[in-house]
Amino acid sequence: MDKIMIINASPRAPMSNSLKYSQMFGRYAGTHRQYFRLNRKNHRRLAEKTKDFGHILLVFPLYADGIPSTLLAFFKEWEQNPPENRPTVSVLINCGFLEPEQNDTAVDMVRLFCARNRLPFGSVLKIGSGEAILTTPFKFMAKAKIKRLYRSIRRRRYTTEQVTMPLPATAFIRAADSYWTNYGKKFGTSKEQMQTMDIEK
Repeated sequence: MDKIMIINASPRAPMSNSLKYSQMFGRYAGTHRQYFRLNRKNHRRLAEKTKDFGHILLVFPLYADGIPSTLLAFFKEWEQNPPENRPTVSVLINCGFLEPEQNDTAVDMVRLFCARNRLPFGSVLKIGSGEAILTTPFKFMAKAKIKRLYRSIRRRRYTTEQVTMPLPATAFIRAADSYWTNYGKKFGTSKEQMQTMDIEK
């Protein structure tokens, strides 16, 4: 089996949900994978490193309906230093919205990059309610989909999957409202303050 290069492209990589998802995937891939995280100084090194792998898994969160700036900067470097072996690129993306379809535009951005640079495009896993699902009894659903993602890559039978918490939108909104209200209280910030644009005052 080709070695898999897992790239955590989250701006908060050392303490991100993308790290947790990368670790879940890594447990299934075992010795066939190697983990890296993007930072401001290693884009060139990681771009050159891709030549040593047959498959690249990009793990990142949705940012403003697109890919994070960290990943965009890496793409610019990678485009200037393309690997000769052209590894297959897969995506594991999560967002804070309940609907995993919110990730579609970001996935299309990666797909377009691959098409322009003649990189084969592999599997996709889109996770909705990404930040919350790992702390609920629905965590097993995310783990099952990540296992399916690994199997699709291993077998080269590429798929597009998605998962989210099986909750009505109204229940998800209530739970999110309660979470952020209580989170604000820890720092002396009221719900009314969080609802304004004057966050720096």
